[in-house]
Amino acid sequence: MAAANLHDLGDAVAKGDRAGAKRNTQALLDSATPAQAIVDQGLIRGMTLVGERFMRGEAFVPELLIASRAMKESMALLEPLLAESGARGRPRHTAVLGTVQGDLHDIGKNLVAMMWRGHDIAVVDLGVNVPPERFIAAAREHHADVVGLSALLTTTLPAMTETVAALKGSGIDGLRIVIGGAPVTQSFAREVGADGFAPDAVSAVAMLLNLVGK
Repeated sequence: MAAANLHDLGDAVAKGDRAGAKRNTQALLDSATPAQAIVDQGLIRGMTLVGERFMRGEAFVPELLIASRAMKESMALLEPLLAESGARGRPRHTAVLGTVQGDLHDIGKNLVAMMWRGHDIAVVDLGVNVPPERFIAAAREHHADVVGLSALLTTTLPAMTETVAALKGSGIDGLRIVIGGAPVTQSFAREVGADGFAPDAVSAVAMLLNLVGK
C-alpha cells in the first residue's frame, strides 16, 4: 500500500495537485513510511516527472511552479520529522545562486532554485544584482559545492565573466561554477571557464548532479 501511495504522491506533485500531495503524504506518514523515503521516492519522483514533461515540450513554466507549490504542501508535513531525525540535517549538495551584478531579473534564477531544492540540493539564494565578492563570501560561509550565476541581459555578460574569474581565483577547493540565462551559450561558458551550462531550469538539475555526483 505504501509503495502505491508513493507512486500516487509523485503523480500528485507532477500534476500540481496540492490537496492530493498533502493527503498522500499524510497517508504515508500514518502507515509509518520514513519521511526521507517520502522525499526520495515521492516528491523527487514527482519533480522529475514534471521536469521530463517540460523537456518534451508537454509542460511549461506555470506547470513547474504549481508542481513546486504541491511539493511545499508535502514538505510542510515532513520538515519537522526530517529535522527531528536528522535526516535533513545535511542536504546532499549545497549551491549558492544569484543574478550577476547589474542585472535585476530573477524569474529564471527562481525556477532553477525551485528545481534544485526539489532534488535535495540546499540553495542559498543571494537574489539579484550580486557583486563577485558576495558570491565568494557566501560560497565560503556555506561550504558550497556549486555557485550558479544567472543573467538575462547581454549587457551584463561582462559582469558574469568577471564573477567567474573572481570565483576561480578565490582558492576555494572543489568549487564548481555553473552559468545560465537568455544570452548565455555553451560556447560562452567554455570561453569564460565555467564548469557547467544549462539552457533551462530543468536541465540545470542534471547538469549540477553530473558535476558533483548523484
